[in-house]
Amino acid sequence: MESKIEVLSTVTIQKSSDLYKIVDQLNRTLKDRDLMFGLALDKEDQEKAVITIYRT
Repeated sequence: MESKIEVLSTVTIQKSSDLYKIVDQLNRTLKDRDLMFGLALDKEDQEKAVITIYRT
């Protein structure tokens, strides 16, 4: 059985210490709809965060 993950959207925003709480809540709330959210620091600007939405 093959698992395919599709990137639906990516947005770069100003980094905040509480962003992980939002991403965690989105993952917990929407996992039954086959959605997953990722959070990472921007590679070029460590003061920015990248949020990615995936369909699993």
